[in-house]
Amino acid sequence: MVKCENLVHIPRVPTMLGGPPLKLSRVSNFHFYPYIFQHFSFLFSQIINLPCPLLQPSSLPPPPMDTSVTLTRCSTATLVRISTRPSVTCIIQINHHPTTNTPPHTSKPPKIKPISKSLPELTTVSPPQLNPFQKLAASALDFVERSLNVLENDQKRSHQVDPAVQLMGNFAPVPECPVHHGLEVIGEIPNDLNGFYLRNGANPMFKPTGGHHLFDGDGMIHAVKLGPKNKASYCSRFTRTSRLKQELSLGRPYFPKPIGELHGHLGLARLALFYARGVAGLLDTAHGIGVANAGLVYFNGRLLAMSEDDLPYSINIKRDGDLATDGRFDYDGQVNCPLIAHPKVDPVTGELFSLSYDVLKKPYLKFFSFEKNGKKSREVSISLNQPTMIHDFAITQSHIVIPDHQVVFKLSEMVQGKSPVLLDPNKVSRYGILPKSVKNESSIQWIDVPDCFCYHLWNAWEEVDVKGDQIIVVIGSRMTPPDAIFNEINFDLLRSELTEIRLNRTTGQSTQRVLVSGINLDAGNVNKKLLGRKTGYVYLAIVEPWPKCNGMAKVDLETGVVSKLFYGNGRFGGEPCFIPVEGSDKEDEGYIMSYVRDEATERSELVIVEASSMKEIGIVRLTGRVPYGFHGTFVSTHDLAN
Repeated sequence: MVKCENLVHIPRVPTMLGGPPLKLSRVSNFHFYPYIFQHFSFLFSQIINLPCPLLQPSSLPPPPMDTSVTLTRCSTATLVRISTRPSVTCIIQINHHPTTNTPPHTSKPPKIKPISKSLPELTTVSPPQLNPFQKLAASALDFVERSLNVLENDQKRSHQVDPAVQLMGNFAPVPECPVHHGLEVIGEIPNDLNGFYLRNGANPMFKPTGGHHLFDGDGMIHAVKLGPKNKASYCSRFTRTSRLKQELSLGRPYFPKPIGELHGHLGLARLALFYARGVAGLLDTAHGIGVANAGLVYFNGRLLAMSEDDLPYSINIKRDGDLATDGRFDYDGQVNCPLIAHPKVDPVTGELFSLSYDVLKKPYLKFFSFEKNGKKSREVSISLNQPTMIHDFAITQSHIVIPDHQVVFKLSEMVQGKSPVLLDPNKVSRYGILPKSVKNESSIQWIDVPDCFCYHLWNAWEEVDVKGDQIIVVIGSRMTPPDAIFNEINFDLLRSELTEIRLNRTTGQSTQRVLVSGINLDAGNVNKKLLGRKTGYVYLAIVEPWPKCNGMAKVDLETGVVSKLFYGNGRFGGEPCFIPVEGSDKEDEGYIMSYVRDEATERSELVIVEASSMKEIGIVRLTGRVPYGFHGTFVSTHDLAN
């Protein structure tokens, strides 16, 4: 049973930058991200002339005195399972503990003081200077927005877009936390674990005025710096996106929420409103609309924060453990379109590979590759019959593997009052195999993989079978039903099962095999030194009860044995991050870490696990609350020095 508390008004800027954490609770979705409306101007030019009763003056209510959403006491929501899942075979229960079970050594916690202050950008942003025409336009458009909010708030929202549900518990936003050194450490930080663990997540700066989904929040990175002799520091910082800085100057949210607001007739009206503000010069859309809240990758000396609705943002990792946003990164002028949040870095060549999908105009998909020095080496358009959600992909030593799933975009559905993202029951999932050295799309090979929706792919490699056929093996988490994360469903019906997909390039056929059944495994990684090569292990979150993660799992891909570590009663984490030991030839010699929240004691920690034994060896107690979030990475001091 999830306990709902009094929900408080999410503060404006000054409070978000300091003060106690918000007391909220939340039951909603997990580690997945919004369907994206890139290139808004094209769509607006098509819809601005559509007749819409919501925009007729006669249909608008009088201007209300206060149209903001007030979050009040909500009813309790149940997450108790109503059915029993089949047990998982070949399970090794390694460290199931109701309470923290770590080595007895405890470093003496010194007095913790912040060594840096909140960055001034968030408190000194001046409002824009408007001419008389812009002031008149702003007033009129603000009235339209208030009216839309009244119409929307009068309707019953699904849990997927209800801010009172989406911003509950440890999914509620937190203020920035300046750097704190001298954190308490229970157990040991391994001497060879030196660097920064960084994890991205959604953290709305402002109280939602309409619908809101977890994936709609502003990007915030939580960073722990680990050093010798059990030294640890922590900080959290917003990524200063163009969107966030503009909303800070205006004092409230102005950009539409991709999931929470852009659906049905009201979604069309909000798109038109957004377009009109851009035309009037009230908003700048030329420098990006994204929130940079999903993924993180370290490439060519840069930490990049990403979401699928924009270019990445470059983040400066400072020596004192702090973070600062350098700005929107277009690969030195080489890219002018959004990129997905799951690029891949080849551990041997140092190249980075990425995709860009477009929901409005052809080509619906592009493939990019960059040399290790950041120079773009390829940009290849790929033909798709319809715009498709492609959240992730995989690489092998010589190929790119691109999924073309059944979840598609049909913006015409909004005109009919529906969501533009849906499951196409007539479409057959397929995977495209593209050589890394491709010059155009003519060399791509498509292989059908029916009824296979993998939101995340963990690894892929090349093999030759006993018949001499060329095989590409893909490891991913297969989700059923495919559109579960975008529609209101009973979470007990959702499955995310680790699956092996074999693509036979010789025969053009495919097979699928569930590796672990009866348990939801998602959000994780493999040893990054072996990405694109055959791996024996994958490290994943145990998403139980969905959408929370009550532990982590190490899966032996050869035997199917699952080694599990549970965080304990009332303790939940997120994506486990595997960090290999430098110079080791043993694949599982390294450490796994994840932020963990104890919901009973209201304490956030960084848990460090020895990967080979799956035993907890250390805990870093953090000074601030770390909400449940998305994807992370580890950047070693060696990488930073180079």
